[in-house]
Parts: sequence; structure tokens; C-alpha cells
Amino acid sequence: MVLIKRVLVAGMTALALLAPAAPAAADPVGGRVTDLGVPLQDVLLLGGTVAPGPDGTPVLWGASSGAPAHLNAVDPATGAAVARLDLPGAAGAWAVDATPDGSVYAGTYGDGRLYRWTRESGVTDLGRPLASENFIWTVAAGQGATVYGGTSPGGRLFAYDPATGVRDYGKLSATHSYVRSVAYADGKIYAGTENPAALFEVDAADGTVKRLPTPSGLDVTGKWAYDVNVAAGFVFVRFSDAFPGPLHVWDIAAGQWVDALDTAHGLDVSPPDEQGKVYFVKAGELVSYDPRTRAVTPTGVPVTGRVANTRGIGWAELGLPDYPGKSLVGLLWRGLMFRYNPQTGAKSFVQTGIQGEPIDITAIAGGPDDRVYTGGFLNGGFAALDAKTGKVAEFHTFSQSEAMTTHRGKLYVGAYPEARVYAYDPELPWHSPEYSPSPEPGPEANPARLFDLAADKQIRPRALVSAGRYVAAGTMPDLGQLGGVLAIWDPATGKLKHAQRGVVQDQSIVSLAYRDGVLYGGTSIYSGQSATPPTQPEAKLFAWSVKEDRLLWEFVPAPGKPAIPALTFDDRGRLWGIAGGEVFGVNVAARKVVSRVTLSTGSGASGQLVFNPKDRLLYGAHAGTEVVTVSPRTGAKAVVKRGPVHHLAVHRSGDVYFAEGANLFRYQPQSR
Repeated sequence: MVLIKRVLVAGMTALALLAPAAPAAADPVGGRVTDLGVPLQDVLLLGGTVAPGPDGTPVLWGASSGAPAHLNAVDPATGAAVARLDLPGAAGAWAVDATPDGSVYAGTYGDGRLYRWTRESGVTDLGRPLASENFIWTVAAGQGATVYGGTSPGGRLFAYDPATGVRDYGKLSATHSYVRSVAYADGKIYAGTENPAALFEVDAADGTVKRLPTPSGLDVTGKWAYDVNVAAGFVFVRFSDAFPGPLHVWDIAAGQWVDALDTAHGLDVSPPDEQGKVYFVKAGELVSYDPRTRAVTPTGVPVTGRVANTRGIGWAELGLPDYPGKSLVGLLWRGLMFRYNPQTGAKSFVQTGIQGEPIDITAIAGGPDDRVYTGGFLNGGFAALDAKTGKVAEFHTFSQSEAMTTHRGKLYVGAYPEARVYAYDPELPWHSPEYSPSPEPGPEANPARLFDLAADKQIRPRALVSAGRYVAAGTMPDLGQLGGVLAIWDPATGKLKHAQRGVVQDQSIVSLAYRDGVLYGGTSIYSGQSATPPTQPEAKLFAWSVKEDRLLWEFVPAPGKPAIPALTFDDRGRLWGIAGGEVFGVNVAARKVVSRVTLSTGSGASGQLVFNPKDRLLYGAHAGTEVVTVSPRTGAKAVVKRGPVHHLAVHRSGDVYFAEGANLFRYQPQSR
């Protein structure tokens, strides 16, 4: 019941914190633009630790993503927020740890900055420790006030000491770009990398780097040394990714791997108790582990759902009747706190007072029930809005959404990572065992997970379209991979009719349109992860026979442009696309471009384009700078609103919805 209550509280909190709709205002082409506020708002915790707080007693520290990110302190006895501290200039932080002197450090992403909190000075922005690095993935406490950190894209290791400043240990491996996780013990730094996973031991004093052997029989292809922890003379390394994988145990004194535990969750193991046992989540349950006897003991504390890893775990005295002495406490990714007392077996879950943050919108669609749906970035979220009032009717915790489309009474959602595709039926109750887990049985999953393309190394289902009796998806691959998948789902059979990678060589499929049995796809030369270098010079347009499952043709409609992020048909059967600063029209029968409209000389990979049948205009989001209209008949163009717009959709009413970051706007054309 506690978990069910948590979901309801999160939803009501998000609705309560929505900004009211702003008064309608005139725009350059007439009509009305209305700011509908923030439809998606939730808690996303990344890094965390348990350490003394503002009054010197232990609190749960956790970094929540936002604009800016915040460093939060939570009372483990009540769940109340003790502190909410701005991390100016940061969007979030995987890296949080506390040093023996009482400092709390946060290493952030976006600009790769390091922050330090002390009771005397509060939060201090220490700047970028390494000018070349924009992501600090991990920080680990050393001696005194010294902290060690790992970065990308250079795969570097650094130290920061308030007395001496920054020390750059350099790039640990010529073939790795990430130092994903770091731990420290007895003068040695242990650092893990991305795939193929490697573990290094670095002498903190002289900087000597030694690569430790790979555990016997372990294939590290596709695996990261994702979580590295040191406790009680052992190094714990989870060789996996963001999801459960084997936790290997290295005996520091013996200099060898001594154990491996399957289905371990991240992100940390706890500090050892008085007997040297550590605690972590294994197969959806909190367990204790004794590295000397290798005994695993379940606690009966369930940690369920798709993301069942801890965001800070440690020990605190709670002063509660059923929790004598020290109890184990930890945070989960949506702000829920768990507690467990080894003496009594007492356990509980408490929704903390950490505030939700606005979530940038990444997908918009008109639903089968006439509502407008939005999905968000990173911490995700799923919101349904009443199209007449513009108010949020439902909010649910969900995955990061890449695309949405309506097909025969259902809303289809593409989710990151693993290129997952779901079907949501608005006539049925929402029930997501993955994202709104409950120990009590519920109805069938809704959204229902249909398929994923993880086996094909795909992570982003960037394009979704209704294709006759089918639903088609186009995807972008994972780090180090090129070549997206074109997947065709048959709702009648509940199976993939066809799925093929590399329809266009080394290019992702980022846009789709359908007409008369043919799928038309726009590609991107880029992978789903920016660190992967492209091999192709420019994006292509292709046609695919749905009946015959074969490529009909392909060509370059916009020379020199890296992506065609949107495609749409007008009412005359002409196919339109956007690429960089150019809108182009294609006669698909003749297989050639017959119209071009220049918006700018840009050549970026972003953009949106949708045809509005109500006023017979194309609506585009151009390079994250403005919303425009383009007449498909005359090429005349006009600005609807200037602003950082990347996503838009046309509702069946003729209203146009678009997003500026976390805010959703509605444009009602003048004719209405």
C-alpha cells in the first residue's frame, strides 16, 4: 500500500505544482498562443550517499535533476526535507559522495562541474576540474577532504584537494572514453570504464596505473564496469549496464577475484556493518552479503520495478521504537526512502519531501481519446491533457519517451533505452509494474510492453507511425554502433511482422510517413549516442514496401544535411521533409524533390514538420529557434513564435501544440 500511495502522491504533487495557463497573446501570424504550463514534473535522483547533514546528524544526500539541479538532504527518521541546495549551472549529478572531513561533493553533467558543500560555507561551485571534460560520472571520498573523480568524453581521472587544488591523473586507457565509476581505499584508486569493461588500480600518490585482470570466464563485450565500490578489504564491481548484472568481488589482499553474484542491481553496496557484511539489491530484494563466507541472506525488503537500484545507501540511528541501534537507509530513484533494521527485521518505505522538478518535453501527440499526450526527457513522465481546457487530466511516472503515435484506439509510445515500444489504451486503468511498482497484484499492464530491439543494439525508437493495419518504428543504435532498425508491428497477431537493421547503410531511422502501402523514412548519419563517429556524409530518404518487406528506393533529398528528422504528407499526396534549415517537397511517384523552401542556412540534425489539414499549412520547429508555417502550395512562410522549440504536434482540432523545454504551448490558428 505504501508504494501505491507513493504513486498517487507523485501524481497529485505534479498536478498541484503546475503553472497556471498564461493569458493568450497575439503572435506574428495572428491566432493565439497560450502557455499551458508544465505538464510533466517528478523527482529523479541520480547520485547519493548517507553522511552528516547541516546539524551534524546523518541524512540521506541525493542529487535531483532539474534546472538547476539540487542537492537534497533528507531526515532518515521522518523523510522530511532538511535542505534543498541549488547547484547553479548543473542539470543533474550521478556523482555524490562525502569525505571524512564532512564535505559533500557533487560532480555534474552538461558542463562537468564540481561542487562542494560544507556546514560552514554551504555550496561552493569549484568549476570544471578538467577543461576538456563535460561529464563527471563519479566521485569517491579519499582521505581528509580529498575526492577522486572520473569523466567523459576523455576517460580521465582526477583528484581535488581544497588545499592543493586539482590533480589530473590523465587518460587511463587509450581505447576508453569513460571513467564510469571510482572507489578509494588505502592509497589506491579503483576505476571502471565503459564497454569493453576494464578495471584499473591507480596509486593515488605516484599515479602508477595497473590494469586488473578480467574475471575468469567473463566476456566484457558490451558490458561496463558500471559500479565500483570498496568495503571491508574487497572491491565490488558490477559488470553490466544500468540494469541488473553480475557483481564480482576482488580480494585486495589476495589480489584475485573470489566471488560473483548474479542479478545485482546498482548503484552501490553499503558500507560494512560491524560484522563486515555489506548490503545491496539482488533480484529485486535487499540482501546482506558476507565477503569472507560468501553467504547471501535475504532481508525481505522488496525493491521492485524496472529501476530497482539505490541512490545512496548507508547507516543511521533513527530513534524509532522498532529500529534500535543503526538501521540501513537508502533512497530510490523517484524519491522513495527505504529503511531496514537488522536486529528486529523492521522495514518500511517512506515518501520523502524531495520536490519534483519540471521535465523537458520530448514527445507530443494527439491521442485516440481526443486528449493531448506528452512524454519527457530522462526522468520521463507521462501526461494527458484535456484539449479544450489545456489542463492536465492525468500524470504518471514513466520512462523517457522518444516518440508517440495514435493507431486504432491506442497510443503507441517509444521509450529509451533498449528501443522499447508500448501500447497504451486510454479506456483501461493505468498500470505500470515497471514504473509504478506495487507489492499488490494489479490489472494487466497498461501501457503494455510490445517489443524491444536491445538485441539489435538499439536504444532510441525515434520514429513511430500508423501504417495501415500495422505500426512502424524507426530506431537509433547504442554507443559504438551505427545503423538503425525498421520494425513493423502487427497488433492483430501481437508480433513483429518484420524488423531489419541497416535498411540504409550506417544510418539511423529518425522519421517515418506512410501512404498507400509504402513507408517513407528519413535517416540520420548519427548514432543514438553522440560519441559514435558517423561514416556517411549525408542523410537519405527511402521508400519501403510494407507488403513485400523490401527497399524500393533511396536518394539524397537535401545534399550535405546530416539528418531528416521529420516527414509528413500534405492533402495532395506530396511528401514533405525538413533537413537543417530547409523544407523540401517530394513527388514520390517521380522520386525527386519538386519544392524547396529555405528557412536558414543551418545544417543541424533537429527539427519537426507536421501538416495541419484544418488550414492546409505545414507547421515546423526550426533548429530549436522558432515555430513557423509554410504553405505547401506557395512556399510562403511565417513565424508563429520564436523560442527554443524542438517538438510539436497537430491535434485533430487544428490546434498546434509545441514545447519550449518543460513548458507546453497551444497555438490556435486565426481562422478558429
